[in-house]
Amino acid sequence: MLTPYNDNYFMKQALQEANNGMLLGEVPVGAVIVCNNQIIGKGHNLTEMLNDVTAHAEIQAITAAAQFLGGKYLKGCTLYVTLEPCPMCAGALYWSQIDKVVFGARDSKRGACKQEPSLFHPSTLVTNGVLESECAALLKSFFAEKR
Repeated sequence: MLTPYNDNYFMKQALQEANNGMLLGEVPVGAVIVCNNQIIGKGHNLTEMLNDVTAHAEIQAITAAAQFLGGKYLKGCTLYVTLEPCPMCAGALYWSQIDKVVFGARDSKRGACKQEPSLFHPSTLVTNGVLESECAALLKSFFAEKR
């Protein structure tokens, strides 16, 4: 029997979070953290609302997941995020020891993957391109409206 839970399913949940943030005037980046096919943390950017440059979607999701688990390590978990994490978020993910990071759109200017050496934990599997066109289109439409 096929399970409905796969990378596309969870990236769609991250896209919903991104849309929630966009409704608040935030850059539409969304994130969910999954453990055993259950979303245990989610978030979207809150940098404008909180006037806090560290309030990225990934940080919101990491905090929620850690609270859910009752500990700071996210072993056995996967992060789904609509945009490639920045170096700050990659550092937080490094310290969380998360098993896997899946992102949609690449961030050619600020993304952590182009950094050498990698900012992700050596045991973290990083996958990209899941629903990439949908993730990129949301960001492009947001910035087109701002101009």
